[in-house]
Amino acid sequence: MRIEPLPPLQNLIAFEATVRHGSFTRAEAELHLTQSAISRQVAQLEEFLGRALFRREHKRIHLTVAGQIYAEEVLRVLTHCAEATAQVITHTGEQELTLASSSGVAALWLGPLLGRYSDEFPSVEIRLRVVDSLESLVRAEFDLALYFLRKPSPPGFDSRLLFVESVGAYCSPDFLKGEVLEPEQLTEHRLLMLEDGQRKWLSWVDWFSYYGVDASMIRQRMSVNHYPVLVDLAIAGHGIVLGWRPMIDRHLRSGALVPACNVHAGAAGGGYYLLNPQGQVPSRAARAFEKWMMSTIAI
Repeated sequence: MRIEPLPPLQNLIAFEATVRHGSFTRAEAELHLTQSAISRQVAQLEEFLGRALFRREHKRIHLTVAGQIYAEEVLRVLTHCAEATAQVITHTGEQELTLASSSGVAALWLGPLLGRYSDEFPSVEIRLRVVDSLESLVRAEFDLALYFLRKPSPPGFDSRLLFVESVGAYCSPDFLKGEVLEPEQLTEHRLLMLEDGQRKWLSWVDWFSYYGVDASMIRQRMSVNHYPVLVDLAIAGHGIVLGWRPMIDRHLRSGALVPACNVHAGAAGGGYYLLNPQGQVPSRAARAFEKWMMSTIAI
């Protein structure tokens, strides 16, 4: 029996991306199409359905009631289709391991760790998927994931705590010329701030609040939405950065970064977690990697 009625797949993809980003312009960058092409595909979908999915008002779009209902179902169907597809094409051998992490964790900690693991277990084929948003991960695409979380049990995943949050202020050895400051004194120097990630990670405002310091006293700041760039700026002597242990441990061991303040805080209660998709039987390689990693970080 033929499954119908079905609109063109590209129309559904354009619609879902527009809903997720809230505009045709932002969907344009993701889908590598022009704004007019995406708008045209959504219009074709509306014509196919015989009803409007968006209200277009003053260059802004809003979902109609029908659009909201349809968007939820389209997202569910496309997600299931992506997971099924990934399940078929992803390597599933016992000596193949697919890991996922955010870009910060990958660049500062997991990447170097994988180099050591590969040297010790050369027969294991390793793939690393760098995805900043845990919500964007397709569960069938990886075996294990490492992410910073505020809550230990995200939906659809089993989690295991690796490290509790430990946050300090760090800079290059020359930036403060060896001086170690009190928290309130840091406001007199350039602070390197994580822009987007501060909704999840501990921000300078939160860190200062923990010590009763008024963050409005900050005199100079530089904001970046990519944490590894902030670390590089601090190493180059351009300011003071909040450093997450063990993400910056290798820079502390090498002397590229030193403490700028004599106190630490883990007040927000977050931590780094090892995650695996619920209901997925771990491969031999995944079990072996988890055991190796736990023994390694325990040293």
